[in-house]
Amino acid sequence: MDLDAVRTFVAVAETGQFQAAADEVGITQQGASRRVASLERELGVQLFARIARGVRLTVDGQALLPHARELLRAAERVTAAVTPGRRALRVDVISRRIAPANILHAFYQQHPDIELDVVALLNADAASALAEVSAGTLDATFRSLRDFARTIPGELRSARVIDDRHELLVGPRHPLARARTVTLAELTRHPIWMPGLSDPEPVGYYNDLAETFGLTIDTIGPVFGVEVLLAEIADSAQLATFVAEGSRYLWPESYDLRRIPVVDPTPVYPLSVIWRADNTHPVLADFLDYLRTRYRKTARDDVWTPDWARDPDRSRTGR
Repeated sequence: MDLDAVRTFVAVAETGQFQAAADEVGITQQGASRRVASLERELGVQLFARIARGVRLTVDGQALLPHARELLRAAERVTAAVTPGRRALRVDVISRRIAPANILHAFYQQHPDIELDVVALLNADAASALAEVSAGTLDATFRSLRDFARTIPGELRSARVIDDRHELLVGPRHPLARARTVTLAELTRHPIWMPGLSDPEPVGYYNDLAETFGLTIDTIGPVFGVEVLLAEIADSAQLATFVAEGSRYLWPESYDLRRIPVVDPTPVYPLSVIWRADNTHPVLADFLDYLRTRYRKTARDDVWTPDWARDPDRSRTGR
């Protein structure tokens, strides 16, 4: 089975669009279509059905997806096993829109000669990501460790390296649109809309935030993509959502969206980097040093984090 075709199939399944998948794997949209068509011919089934905004998996495609992911993981393990010390540093940034991706990019700009494999396990929970690091298919990942702060596997190490400060994203007709900053107390009168939030880590974090400050955070509803979310917020006089300071979102100038810092205190989403203690990849140590130095320079005292993030188990930090 052609691994490139399998990799393209997984990318289309995760993005819902051939163009986005093609960008992900570095080929043209036509090339992505040809790869998936070749895989369909080999298997004798249709893997995707076209819909208005892209494609969705068929029943056969849904059945194939977990096996395709495992096949790619197995291929990565084979590669890692035969090229120790010479392979690319493989880092999971969760999503290419958020802070870990931006920070990794900044590190790469300082070290343009390194080999780097940027992975985005957007739909993987923390347990799955930690298992990938334990198995050696990832060199590092970023997670909040809400449910793992003191119980990560013994071969792993973690260090809190990102406090991603929150901003409120609103359209031009929202009551807070002209505010330079907004307090958590003010937000008790304005519901926060975060549809489709399902990963246990951010769900738990936002539950903690809502309970502590009396906020209403609505996660009900299907996910139609970031572009649809931005368009609906732009058109609404009531909708608002949280975005992190380290995240990157682009929208048409006509939307006139506003990113307003949240203060008094500023809630931050805490992220730790996780790696294997016995990983000797020559670039990993430099990356960890870069993360720690950056964190010391950017950490602030006027922030809020949940209780579980305030007292890390330093026996696991590797500091």
